[in-house]
Parts: sequence; structure tokens; C-alpha cells
Amino acid sequence: MEQKLLTYSKKERNTFLLSLMGQNILYGIINSAYSYFLQFTVLIPAAAVGTVMAATRIFDACNDPLMGVIVDRTNTKFGKCRPYLMASPPLILITTLLCFWAPFGVFTQANSTGLVIAWAAFSYLIWGVAYTIGDIPIWGITALITENDADRNKLMSNGRIVCGVGIGFGFIVQPLALLLSEPLGSELNAFLFVALVFALLGSVLFQIIGFTSKEKIKPAEKPAKFRDNIRIMWSNKPFRQILISGILGSPRSLIMIAIFPLFTYYFAAKDFFQVIMYLGLIGAGLFVGQYIAIGFTPKLIARFSKKHLYNYSNLIAVVPSILIFVLYLINPMGMTDWLFVALQSICFAFVGFGMGIPMVMQSVMIADCVDYQEYKTGLRPDGVFFSGQSFIAKMQAAIATLISGFAYASVGFSDQAIEQVNDFIAAGGIPRLESEFAPYMMILFFLVSIPPAVGYFLSVIPTWKYALDTDEHKRILVELNNRRHEKDNMEEPTWQNKN
Repeated sequence: MEQKLLTYSKKERNTFLLSLMGQNILYGIINSAYSYFLQFTVLIPAAAVGTVMAATRIFDACNDPLMGVIVDRTNTKFGKCRPYLMASPPLILITTLLCFWAPFGVFTQANSTGLVIAWAAFSYLIWGVAYTIGDIPIWGITALITENDADRNKLMSNGRIVCGVGIGFGFIVQPLALLLSEPLGSELNAFLFVALVFALLGSVLFQIIGFTSKEKIKPAEKPAKFRDNIRIMWSNKPFRQILISGILGSPRSLIMIAIFPLFTYYFAAKDFFQVIMYLGLIGAGLFVGQYIAIGFTPKLIARFSKKHLYNYSNLIAVVPSILIFVLYLINPMGMTDWLFVALQSICFAFVGFGMGIPMVMQSVMIADCVDYQEYKTGLRPDGVFFSGQSFIAKMQAAIATLISGFAYASVGFSDQAIEQVNDFIAAGGIPRLESEFAPYMMILFFLVSIPPAVGYFLSVIPTWKYALDTDEHKRILVELNNRRHEKDNMEEPTWQNKN
């Protein structure tokens, strides 16, 4: 008789999605606005911003496997993920506010001490540590609250949709800071206020999951040691392929880092309403394409192999990414013309489609790798393997910010030059129409197009011959569920009736 598979309730599904949205509101605040805040508001030199953010991200990423091991070795009455989901939201709230607090002011010729940069590095580092404490468990728990592969794929796909919604909150942090800078006295004050409002919302939502979920798959009785887990991660061929693919694809992350300076300086000349307008006209294409792709991914998984979905969706984004820069070269001062706005929106929509499917597939394929490892060894390293997802995200951010920092520095769009452009805008000027600022405008378009196109192409090289076939994973999952239920049926009950 077919075994009935344990899975999540509607309440667990809904609270997981709400909490994941809250977590990504917190992530979006930092990911979308922080590098802009450091470079264009605090005026830290571009190369220093890239170096600081890259170095702290790499250090933090290297700690992810350790956090994964800690999660896997946790054994409490709440499970192994829930304790960290209860504790991490307040820590992320506090450290998010520290990131946008500038106790040493802005970086200028009169105030060029290392304290400004050192504080940025310190606050960003402790934020990363706090975020990791919650990030690995919230993704790891997806493999613990259901035995049903279809339910898990659906949960991860819906999860990626709400991730996008959460990150979308981060996209309005910077425009709101522009709007509120005058009433609050400065951009510094405005960023801190907006970060406080959104971080409170995000942390409250994120807190829910720790108190409402229930882990249904039992952890291994003897989890592996740290050294053994590192060996396991690397020896698991499909997981190794995903890891290398993610790192090679790091330039894809530039589009999310560079898109705000692009809209703020080229399209809107730091005008709040124009930023919102062009985000709606052009940036909306990116999000619409991404959400459509994410929404259809569970149905696509049911019809096509995961390997092909991951690889071909990345390749779909290569040509439209390049076309964005080609359009700029054709009409460098007229990208606000309606025809070019429409063409950019279409290009960004295809890029978004190419972004959406791999986002879901990465999580699904990592969960498959956990099943594969349990099938091979009897160990289920959910925390360690999902720490790989966090590791990939942080390495991508590190490499992308390093590229952006040195790209800005290569054309001189940094510290004093940004102050000059800001003064030009304050006097009523439009930077895209000024030939003196043409190199700055060019680098903005370059960063959202050419490096991401290279990243999309590179990311498919390791996974072109992906080692875990979809049909093989289905067979493995059936075998695993049979093993679990046979073991449960053989165990003696822990209670008995006594008269």
C-alpha cells in the first residue's frame, strides 16, 4: 500500500511565505540600497566601497558552512532550524539600523579618516553574521516540513515569488530617502528613518515562522563533524556543480546593484517622482518577467528536466542583456525617448524571465542534493547544503560589488565626482545631457548589461552536464520515503496504556 507522505499544513505554508517575505524585506534593504548609500550618500570612494563590501561578504560567506554544521548538530524539542528562526529577526533588525547609522558623517576631503570606512565595514560584517543565523534555517526548513517532492517544489517556487515581493520593498528605500531628505534634514537622516520603518516590518513578519512551523523529517542521529561536512559538500558532484555555477554567474547580480544609480542619475536626475516613473516604465519589466517565470516554474518542472530548465533559462537572458547596452550606444542621450523606454522594458522583461527560473531551480536542486546525500550515506545535511545557497548569494554579491566599485573608479565616478554631479543636479542640470558626464552615464548602462550577460553564459558551463538526472531523483525520493516509513513502523511506541 502506498505510504501517505507527511507534508505542511496550509497554516504552515502561509506563515512560511509571510516570514520569507519579511526576511527578504530585510535583505532587500541592504542588497538594493546599501552600496548606493555608501557610495552616493556617504561618498566613500567607489573602489573602497567595492573592496569593503566584497571583503566582508567573502568573510561572511566562509562562515556559512560553519552555521550549516551548527544547524545540523542542533537537536531540541523545537527541531534543528526553529530555534534560530526565533532568535535571528531581532538581531537582523538591530544590525540593519547600524548599517544606515553614520556616526562619523560623510567621507569628504575634510573628513577622510578611516573611521567612516571602518564603521561601514564593521556594521556590514555583523549584519551579515546576523542574517546568516536566520537565512540558512529558513531555507533548510523547506526540506524538513514535507516529504512530498511536488509540495516542496511548489513551496520553493511560491517562496521565490514572495522573496521578490520582499526585495521589492528594498527598491523603494532609496527613492523614499530622496523624497524625505529635505524634510528630515539630510539624506543620511532619511536613509536611517526609512530603514527603521522597513526593518521593523520585515523583522515582525520574519519572526512568525519560528513559532508556527513543525519539522516533520527527523534529523540524523549522528550528524557529521565540520570537517566531514566540508568534504561531503565537495564530494557531492551535483551540489559542487551548482556551487561553481553560482560563483561563475556572479556578474548577474550587478543588475540589482547598479540599477538604482542608473535610474537615479541618468533617468531621473535625483528626482523622486521620475525615479518612480522610470522604475515603473522600465524596471517593472524586470520584475514582471521574473514573477511570471517564478510562477510558471512548478509547471515547467513537471514537464521538463531540471537541468534543461536551469541552463536554458540562463541563456535566454544573454542577448537581451547585451541589447540594453547596444540601445545606449545607439542613442546615449535619448534613452528617455518613448521608443527606447519601450525597448528597454522589453529587454528587461526577458532578463527578468531569465533570472526567475534559475532562482527557483537553484533552491530545488540543492534540496535534491540533500536527498541524494541521504540516499548515499544516510546523513541528511540540510543546514550545511542550504548554507551553500547562502554562500553562493554572498559570493555573488562580493564579486559583483567589487566589479562595480572598480568599474565606477575606472571612469572616475566616485567621491568628489559624485559630489560634483550632485551639485550640478541641485543647480537644475540633467547629467545625461552633459558631455562631461558621458563616461559616468556609460558605466551605469554597462554595469546592468554586459557583465550580467557574461555571468548568465558562464553559469551554465558547470551544469551543462548536471550529474543528478530528474528521473533518478524521483527514484531516490521514493526509496528514501520507503526507508523512513519502514523505520518508523519498526520503532517501539514511547507510550503504552496501563490499567
